[in-house]
Amino acid sequence: MSGLMLPKGFKTAGVACGIKKDGKKDLALIVSEPASEAAGVYTKNIVKGHSLKWTMNSIKGNKIKAVVINSGNANACVGARGDSDAERIAEIAAELAGCSKNQVLLGSTGVIGFPLPVENIEHGLHEAWPQLSTDRSTDAASAIMTTDTYPKEVSFSFSLSGKNVTLYGMAKGSGMIHPNMATMIGVFLTDAAISSEMLQKAITETVNRSFNRISVDGDTSVCDMVIILANGEAGNEKITKVCDDYNTFADVFGKAAVTLSKMLVKDGEGATKLIEIHVKNAPDNETAHKISSSIAKSPLVKTAMFGQDANWGRIITAAGYSGAEFNPDSVDILIGDLLVCKDGIGLNFDEDKALEILKKDEIRITVDLKMGDAEDTMWTCDFSYDYVKINGSYRT
Repeated sequence: MSGLMLPKGFKTAGVACGIKKDGKKDLALIVSEPASEAAGVYTKNIVKGHSLKWTMNSIKGNKIKAVVINSGNANACVGARGDSDAERIAEIAAELAGCSKNQVLLGSTGVIGFPLPVENIEHGLHEAWPQLSTDRSTDAASAIMTTDTYPKEVSFSFSLSGKNVTLYGMAKGSGMIHPNMATMIGVFLTDAAISSEMLQKAITETVNRSFNRISVDGDTSVCDMVIILANGEAGNEKITKVCDDYNTFADVFGKAAVTLSKMLVKDGEGATKLIEIHVKNAPDNETAHKISSSIAKSPLVKTAMFGQDANWGRIITAAGYSGAEFNPDSVDILIGDLLVCKDGIGLNFDEDKALEILKKDEIRITVDLKMGDAEDTMWTCDFSYDYVKINGSYRT
C-alpha cells in the first residue's frame, strides 16, 4: 500500500515515462467508474498551456472518466502542435478507459516552450493502465511533482445524509505560487453525490479561502488548475442546492484544501518557514486582503523571516504600498505574540524573545488596523539562499 484512502470508484497510478531526466515518476493517471461530475478553477494568467485549455473546454457539460497529468513539461507556448498533442493524449486515455476523448481532463506542469514527447506519454499510459489501484495514490501524487520535495495528499471521511463519504486530494507546487492560481495543480476526488453546479460553487468558494490565499514568490504560471471529480458512489441523497449536507461537504472540502495549501507553502522552493499573515480589524475585506497579500509577497519581509530578523518596518512598509487605504498611526504589529509596533510606533521589545519566535518553523505575523471588523489571512514562506539556486538553474 502506498497512499491514502481513495473514494469509492476511483483508481490511480503513477509511472515514469521519460519526460524527466532523472527517471522519476512523471505521468499520473486517475480513472473514475462511473464517470464523474466535475468542476474546476484555473490560472488567471492570460497565457494558458495547451493541456489546460483542453481541460477548460472538455469539463463543460461532460461527465469525466479520466484525468492525465504529466510533469517535467508544461505543454505551453508551442503553437498548434501543443493543441494537437493534448487532443492525442486525451484520445489515447479515452481508448483505454472506453469513453469519449472529451471525458478526459489533462494537466501538464514543468518547463515552458518545449513540445511534449507524446510517444513517451502513450507508452506511459499503457504502462499505467494495468497499475491502476485503490491504494497507491502516492504514486500519482509523486508523478505530478516538479520541484516539490515530497508528495502532498489528504483524505477525509465524513457523513452525508447517513452515508459514509470520502474526499481525497493531491496537489503539487513549490515555486511560482501566488493567488489566482500559480504553478500548482490540485486534484480532488469524492464519492459524494453532488450536482456539477453545486460542485462549481463549492470549489470556487474553497479555492478563494485556500489556494488563493498562499504565496511563495508572487508569480503565477500558465498551466495551473484545481479540479474536483464527484462520482456519487457513496449513495447519499444528491446535493442540488445549499443545505446542511452542502455545508458539511463544503466545510470538509475547505479543510482539505487549506491543509494542502499549507503543505505547498511549507515546501516552497528553498523554504525553511511557514509564515501566516493575519490582517484584522480592517474596514472591509478588500483592504484586509490587499495588505495581507502585499506583505506575503514582499521579498524583504520574507528574507527577514529567513534571517530571523524582527524587522517590523518591512511589514508596515509592505502594507503601505499595498494600495489599501488605512491609517498608519493606528497600526499594531505582532510577531508571534510579541508586540513590536503600537499605533504605528516601534516599541523597545525583547530581542531575545523575538529571536526565539523567529527560530520556529511556523511564524504568525498579525497586523491590527483598528478600523473595523474585517480580516484576511495569507500563508507564505521565507526566501532562503536555496530559492535562488533552484530557480537560477531550473531548466538544467
